[in-house]
Amino acid sequence: MLSKEDFVVIEALRRRGVYVVDIAGELGVHPKTIRRALKRGGPPTGIRKKRRSRLDPFKSQVDSLLQQNVWNAEVILRELQSEGYQGRISILRDYIRPKRQLRGGKATVRFETGPGEQMQSDWGQVWTEIAGERVKVHFCVNTLGYSRRFHVWCAPCEDAEHTYEAVIRALEYFDGVPAEVLFDNQGPIVLSHRPPDRPRFHPRVMDLAGHYGFAPKACRPYRARTKGKTERMVGYVKHHFFVRYRSFESWAHLQQLLEQWLREEADQRVQRTVGEVVADRFARELPHLKALPSTRWDTSYRETRLVSWDGYVEVRGNRYAVPGELCGQQVTVRISLDDVVTIYDDTQPVASYRLRPADQGWVAVPGIHASLWKQACDPVQTRSLAVYEEVAQCSS
Repeated sequence: MLSKEDFVVIEALRRRGVYVVDIAGELGVHPKTIRRALKRGGPPTGIRKKRRSRLDPFKSQVDSLLQQNVWNAEVILRELQSEGYQGRISILRDYIRPKRQLRGGKATVRFETGPGEQMQSDWGQVWTEIAGERVKVHFCVNTLGYSRRFHVWCAPCEDAEHTYEAVIRALEYFDGVPAEVLFDNQGPIVLSHRPPDRPRFHPRVMDLAGHYGFAPKACRPYRARTKGKTERMVGYVKHHFFVRYRSFESWAHLQQLLEQWLREEADQRVQRTVGEVVADRFARELPHLKALPSTRWDTSYRETRLVSWDGYVEVRGNRYAVPGELCGQQVTVRISLDDVVTIYDDTQPVASYRLRPADQGWVAVPGIHASLWKQACDPVQTRSLAVYEEVAQCSS
C-alpha cells in the first residue's frame, strides 16, 4: 500500500517526465497502482466505500415494524417482499440483530402471596452419576410462595404419576396443604386451555386436588415467569446441590442426601427478596396450611385388563397369574412407582407381584389356579359299551 511519502515521490518523478512504468519499477508496485494514485490525487485512504445493500430502501419500514414490537425476521421479510424486496433473509437478520438489545421485555408485576395461599410446582433436569452410570435425573421442585420453603424429589421421568407423587411428598414434607397449587402446562396435567385462561385439567389431577383440598391452577401458556419462585429454585438446586454432590450410590442415596441438604442448608438460608431465614418465615406460614387427610392418595399407574382363559393378564410385556374364577372378566391393574403390580377385582386386591422384565417369563404363585385344575381333573363321564352294541344291531 502506498504511503504519503510514496505519493510525493510519484508526483516529483511525474513532473520530471518519468514514465509510469519506470516509477512503478522504482517503488516496486504495479503500474496500475501508480495510475490510480495519480487519478485519485493522493495515496489510498484505507477506507473502502461501503457497498449499497438491497435492504437500504426498506430500512425505514423495518424500523417501523420493530417499533410496533414485530421482531420475527420471517414476518418482516414477508412484509418487505410484498413491497418489492428481493434480498435474502440473512441481510435482514444482520440488520435486526444489533437492535435486539433495545427490545423491551414484557413487564411483569412481582406479586407476593399470603401465608398458606400458594405452592408452585416445576420440573428440572440434570445429568449426574448413579451407581457408576451417567443418568439424566428429573427433579420436581415444589415451593411455598410465602416462605420460599421448597421440597425436591427426583425421578426417572416427568409423567403425571411422578408429578402427583412429587406434590404429595412436598405436602407431607411441609406437613400441610396450601389453598392452591400452581402447575406448569405439561401435557399429562393440563389437557388444554380454553379462553379466557381456563385450563382443563386431567381428571386424576382433579381427584388429587379434591383428596387434599387444594385448588389446581396453571400458569398462562408461554408465560412461565408466572411461577418464577419455583423456577429460581430449580436453578438453585442445579447450581448448589448438584454441584456439591456429583455421584450417588443409588436413587435412594440421592434422595437421602437431598433431604439432608434441604434441612441443613436450603431451609436455613436467608431469602434475599424477603430478607429472612426461610425456616423462620415457614414457622409463621405453617399454621395457615390445612391439615393432611388421614389417607394417602394412590399415585399408582392404573390400567384395565381382560383375564385370558388360562388365568393370566398381560402387563408391560409379561404375564401375571390371577385366580381362575376371574377368567374372561375385566380386572384393574395398578403399578406403583416402586414397581409393585397389584391386580384388583373391583376394589378387592386378588394378586400382587414385583414387576418383572418380559424376558424373565410368566409369573405365577402356587395354588392360584386351583379352580382351573379342579375343572380339568373332574372325572370324565363314562358309558357302557352295550349302548354302542345296540346301535350297531339296529343299523344292521
